[in-house]
Amino acid sequence: MTQYFRVHPDNPQARLCKQAADLINQGAIAAIPTDSCYSLVCHLDDKNAVEKLRRLKGISEKQHLALLCRDLSDLGSYAKVNNVQYRLLKAVFPGPYTFILEATKEVPKRVSHPSKKSIGLRVPDHKVVQAILEHTQGALIATTLQLPDMDEPFRDGESVRQALEHELDLIVCDGNMCSLLPTTVIDWTAEEPIVVRVGAGPLTGPLEPVSIEEDGDI
Repeated sequence: MTQYFRVHPDNPQARLCKQAADLINQGAIAAIPTDSCYSLVCHLDDKNAVEKLRRLKGISEKQHLALLCRDLSDLGSYAKVNNVQYRLLKAVFPGPYTFILEATKEVPKRVSHPSKKSIGLRVPDHKVVQAILEHTQGALIATTLQLPDMDEPFRDGESVRQALEHELDLIVCDGNMCSLLPTTVIDWTAEEPIVVRVGAGPLTGPLEPVSIEEDGDI
């Protein structure tokens, strides 16, 4: 049975956020609001949950997934970055961006890209996500909650509930409408960063000179 948690958008109840994190830690597939659109999430280390997440989204192992992290303190555990990369990441996070980076050995092969050995990294600027991550044991795997037959991603918890109540273990709703746009995705597995999807994150400031070659899906 799907559990439905309604939380306050600005002051999310710690009890509910801990319960949500506990469910995810135990293998739940959850739909949560973010600073872009709704995302499907599960625990990084749960093989069965990751496989179910891919089936629900309708994606193969060749499409990138993202890691949701509370801040950049865990960056070294999941991605290989140099000083230049770290400074730019620090300048734009938290925010509605996903950076595709070379994965470390700490990232299970089943969630990294099979040929590029890379992984997406996100640090969302969203109080509900941050409150859930506070109680999560490690990073979460995430992907935009947009099904194969949909032209746009889900933006609110009630719509997710109506469409996927029997497919998910948990739906978190904060009563707000999320952005229509997914994250802006930047591939930095080569020497220079390349924007592969223009989304909710503005390409201003340190990102203004970055090249754009849109073809990303995450």
